[in-house]
Amino acid sequence: MAKVNSKPYQREISNTRWYWRNETYMRYIARELTCVFIGIYTVVLLVGIWRLSQGQVAYETFLQALRSPMSIVFHLVALAFSVYHSVTWFNLTPKALPIQIGEQFVADRVIIGAHYLGWAVVSVVFIFLAGVF
Repeated sequence: MAKVNSKPYQREISNTRWYWRNETYMRYIARELTCVFIGIYTVVLLVGIWRLSQGQVAYETFLQALRSPMSIVFHLVALAFSVYHSVTWFNLTPKALPIQIGEQFVADRVIIGAHYLGWAVVSVVFIFLAGVF
């Protein structure tokens, strides 16, 4: 009688580069990495609030640090990652949060469009409040 191997076949998967094999996985990892920059930016904002609570001199020092070239580059990268994160989330929303009215589901483009419209309205309000207009 032949001996049967009861151990199932398991292909080797690299623990560090599994996402390089598929474009969908690459987009997933890129989206997840955006959270790191958004988190760091959140810490920068919290430090700004903390420095503001310490007085005008501390806050002016903080603002001076934000004017450095490295800080400006970081803010541009954080902005790009924030936009990428927002766009990918808005495009994913109909899958994560389908809206059903009666027997029919709201079309994906309507849900996505509503998110972009809300984003534009909030952006215009903040730009107006900042005194740009």
